[in-house]
Amino acid sequence: MNRALLKLVVLVSCAHALVHLYELALPSVEQEISIEFARSEAAGKPVMGWLSWCWRLPWGLGAMVAGWLVDRWGSRRMLAVYLIGCAAACVVAARAPNLGLLFGSMFVMGTLASIYHPAGLALISRETNEHSRPRALGLHGIFGSTGISSAPFLGAVAMQVGMGWRSFYVALALPGLVLGVVFALLAKHDQTADTITAKQETSEQRHVDWPSYFLLTMLAVLQGFVYSGVLSFLPRYFSSWQSGSEAKLLAGGVLILGCIGQYAAGRLARADRLEWQLTAISILNIPFLLWMAMASTYDRAIAAGLFAVVHFMHQPIYNSLIAKYTPLHRRSLCYGFSFAMGLGVGAVGAVCVGYMSQQLYIYSMLAGSAAAAAAIGAVLRVRNRAVQFAQTA
Repeated sequence: MNRALLKLVVLVSCAHALVHLYELALPSVEQEISIEFARSEAAGKPVMGWLSWCWRLPWGLGAMVAGWLVDRWGSRRMLAVYLIGCAAACVVAARAPNLGLLFGSMFVMGTLASIYHPAGLALISRETNEHSRPRALGLHGIFGSTGISSAPFLGAVAMQVGMGWRSFYVALALPGLVLGVVFALLAKHDQTADTITAKQETSEQRHVDWPSYFLLTMLAVLQGFVYSGVLSFLPRYFSSWQSGSEAKLLAGGVLILGCIGQYAAGRLARADRLEWQLTAISILNIPFLLWMAMASTYDRAIAAGLFAVVHFMHQPIYNSLIAKYTPLHRRSLCYGFSFAMGLGVGAVGAVCVGYMSQQLYIYSMLAGSAAAAAAIGAVLRVRNRAVQFAQTA
């Protein structure tokens, strides 16, 4: 990557870090919220599952509409809307006097956050080629994992210094506002950001494969089910072994290991091996989820840490495959539909886990979802070997 492209990727990746910080802010303080509104952590777990779903559902489903808007209004402008809007929603959440308004603010925040992935990923996709794209997406993923892992850390710090969950949300509004202004200025001064040249369009049309794309979205639903099920209650997973603040810090430490997986996947990704690599990653999720099902003390951290490394490897590979299968002029919409399925439909994982109390059943169920994702990946691999053979014959 040249210097100008690197600067763009880093700036977009900062917006990526923030969307995951907003996503994981709720799991980082959900126990405090449940105590305030439900008077009990145990009684509040199903409510918190629905609250997480209320954030995640529009985050996923809204991405489809967001992709359509990005194709018309431009990535930079829509990124500014997402960042400034989420900052405002954080302030509303912090001042919510009851659960009704809190649910409403989370729904609005999730809706605005849904803009990020179709806008940010499409912008990177348009500015890179098939050789530089996996590395750019790997860097993009590292920032995302940093945002994911920083939420529990910041939540723990907020609780330690006596801020409370409301002040925590006010603090989260500040970086969104600042970065949103930056993107608003970029959108104002760069009117040609999303223009697609004829050369780009021709080179990116060589392998448009809608059946493979829709198989990929089915895999995304299953991976999204695992993702929302694990991350929505990860601090709670550790809380039976550690105290509240220590559980948050431990969750943050585990999630930051996802950066290793993102970096490794970005370095190892190869355009002719993406399907095989995605299948292998899905298979590797299974043993670590089963280990999480049976772990009891310190081995919870080991199992969860290894799961984080492996699970987050799929993102650069998956996002590269979307670019491989879809036409450039529909890229934002395709990313949007994919995230609508993975993060929206897949968000039901948080609701299911919210109603389940037995650790063994929870993570065994999630392991089964990962196995089904691996089976779809195998079909995708076989299909694309046949397509490649037909193209070279």
